[in-house]
Amino acid sequence: MGGTVGVVRILVVGAGEVGSYVAARLSREGNDVVVVDELRDPLMRIERDNDILTVVGDATNPSTLQEAEVEKAEVLVAVTQSYKTNLLVCLQARQARGEEQLSTIARIDDRELRGPAGRKIREAMGVDLVLDPDEQTAVAIQELLLYQGARNLFEMAGGEVLLVGARLSDTAPVVGRSVGEIGTAYEPEWDFIFGEIIRDGESHVVREDMVLQAHDLLRVICRRKGRRELMSLLGLQKTEVKRVMLLGGGRTAELLAQRLNDRGVEVAIVEQDKQRCESLAEKLPGCLVFEGDITDTDLLSSERVGDFDAVVASTGQDDANVLACLYAKSMGAPETIAVVHRLSLLPLLEQVGIDAALSPRTASANSVLRYVRGDVAAVATFLEGDVEVVEFEVSPEARADGVAVKDLGLSGNVLLAAIVRDGNAHIARGRSVLRARDHVIVFAKPHLVDEVKQAFG
Repeated sequence: MGGTVGVVRILVVGAGEVGSYVAARLSREGNDVVVVDELRDPLMRIERDNDILTVVGDATNPSTLQEAEVEKAEVLVAVTQSYKTNLLVCLQARQARGEEQLSTIARIDDRELRGPAGRKIREAMGVDLVLDPDEQTAVAIQELLLYQGARNLFEMAGGEVLLVGARLSDTAPVVGRSVGEIGTAYEPEWDFIFGEIIRDGESHVVREDMVLQAHDLLRVICRRKGRRELMSLLGLQKTEVKRVMLLGGGRTAELLAQRLNDRGVEVAIVEQDKQRCESLAEKLPGCLVFEGDITDTDLLSSERVGDFDAVVASTGQDDANVLACLYAKSMGAPETIAVVHRLSLLPLLEQVGIDAALSPRTASANSVLRYVRGDVAAVATFLEGDVEVVEFEVSPEARADGVAVKDLGLSGNVLLAAIVRDGNAHIARGRSVLRARDHVIVFAKPHLVDEVKQAFG
């Protein structure tokens, strides 16, 4: 897909949480998207909210793929709940295309098939990129646990740049100050730059005259060496998590528990299904596993949920996750994280004091967007806000090569935030001159990404 600019014909198989979100994101950027699912209801919701064609049917059936015009597709995204179905769809689509090029992305949650041992099978089935939403969610939760109060945390440019999202408290040191005033205080070289503000539900690329207010959701790009000071300014603190309770024992929880155990963190898991409890106890000998309902307040109280450094609820039931986090918060848990599937719940979570919410859809969408766009090193999208953070590499033929940032003519809804050259990160200024092979970190509205990409590619 390298170098793709403009409209791409994309076939998405699976209209669940991940598929619907990916399809909507791709469609909003002007791509030609078709979604296939065996169930009519989720397709109707997609049609209602987006300019997307849908096909009802089994995508492993060649006739369904023919109806979806697979012969015109440039990218196939197979994200049903069954990895076997996703593999078969990739194979069927490749065969239908014949000698015509087709890039394929498949959701695969089988560890062996995702790893080196499964490479030959993936190649035989025609899979170019593997997605695993559960693992990606587990990684995101682990990163959030490092900084109490952070809403988003991503490493970019090989770890030289940190993307931080945080809701400003009344006491955050930056509240009441303008962005320009804060920038002046850190002359001549900044360690961070504010990129996006979400205020009263509206998303804005930051301008110098904006005054930061309590309850703003702020997204910031930071050089690695400046992260400690930034966290202080945002009112966040780095935490040493020693004990974590996981409410729900699904695959995300299992993967997260393994990661935390490897770091020496004490983990307790509450799971309702008896057989699953036995399986988790066998797979995770270093964890405590309790059988019970995560909304059973007597159980949570008896296991002293409030004494844990963090509580993470990741069942497939949004209501249960929210209620369990609320109770844990009321019992004194300093950090609560809920995995949610319904975006309509996000404003409620803010109001009731749950610290962070994640969805499996965003990490998967980031991987798909990066692949589809081509020549893009990384993409970060969010449950809240309409701004993306994208990492590009400046090509030798780009019009940006040798040009100062202020002379690029970028839209007002675009902010070039950071430049990484020879492994060293710098916050971009108007006078900064770009060079070929630089990596640049950019805040942009989705419909402007292709335009920005053309400046660097």
